[in-house]
Amino acid sequence: MDIVAAAVTHDPPPAAGGRQGGPLIVTEDADLLDDLLRLCAAAGATPEVHHGVPEPRGRWEAAPLVLVGDDAARRVYGAARRRGVVLVGRDQDDPGVWKRAVEIGADHVLMLPDGEQWLVDRIADVAEGVGRPALTVGVIGGRGGAGASTLACALAVTSAREGLRTLLVDADPLGGGLDVLLGGETAEGLRWPAFAASRGRVGGGALEESLPRLHSLRVLSWDRGDRIAVPPQAVRAVLAAARRRGGTVVVDLPRRLDDGVAEVLAQLDVGLLVVPAELRALAAAGRVASAVGMVLRDLRVAVRGPYAPGLDDREVARLLGLPLAGEVPVESGLLRSHESKSPPGASGRGPLARFCKGFWERALMEASAA
Repeated sequence: MDIVAAAVTHDPPPAAGGRQGGPLIVTEDADLLDDLLRLCAAAGATPEVHHGVPEPRGRWEAAPLVLVGDDAARRVYGAARRRGVVLVGRDQDDPGVWKRAVEIGADHVLMLPDGEQWLVDRIADVAEGVGRPALTVGVIGGRGGAGASTLACALAVTSAREGLRTLLVDADPLGGGLDVLLGGETAEGLRWPAFAASRGRVGGGALEESLPRLHSLRVLSWDRGDRIAVPPQAVRAVLAAARRRGGTVVVDLPRRLDDGVAEVLAQLDVGLLVVPAELRALAAAGRVASAVGMVLRDLRVAVRGPYAPGLDDREVARLLGLPLAGEVPVESGLLRSHESKSPPGASGRGPLARFCKGFWERALMEASAA
């Protein structure tokens, strides 16, 4: 116990980089403390440790999360009631633990070792400063060559230009790489194959810092190796980490749907189906919409001209039975983006940039009202 008392001799340093800092641990049980410190380390958090309610009392209220050992429950009686208090014990058969939890105003009762993964996730959330998850938008072509990748890049570039934390995710291993479209194929940073072994929880901050930074946004794309698939559980873990950082996430989706793509679809808030206004594209887009709609509830159609006779954007949306997101403008940056020296939408001018800005304004307003 002397080691514990000596270890906490000063206030914890202020959180850096937008992080909230670690939890407050209150316990005198050395074995329990060892376990809680281990779990904090696994979550990437540095806790503050006390035997009772710390002085000054403001530190109790200010901590993002309080972990009270069952041995210390009586020593925190009378502390200010607050959210984010977890009573941690080991005796699954002790009925008195619930009474003690009520007396100290705990939100949760956690028993180790069964609750370790839940607690690691909760500690990591507060350490990363988790708030509203990122607004996550997927873009998929109704047929090949519809311009979905270019629109995905333009949306991400526009989001970053508006000052939002932005991550662009390339979910199409056969698409040639969005980093190429952004002119950053040689940029330093990790690509999808580096995350193939990811399981459980991936740190959002660590993910963000590991990726190439291009045009004020982070990009997760594919390398030039032979790997063309990442296990679904890795896709789930990586995208969940990206969403926890807030801001926006834009995903360029392949038309080929597999288990990994299904994991992405399950985490999307909005999907945009890019459909050229022609009859063959409508037929192909209908099949894509049927498959995607089995997982994604909010799928909208973005129509791209020129229009075949008898078609306009509203008619395309009606025939597909989908809400209309708008008309994707026809411009050289959309159709021949590889010839441009700057990525789609980078100038902030032109019809494509205006479409993207209008989309974000509406989508963010909808998300705030939800």
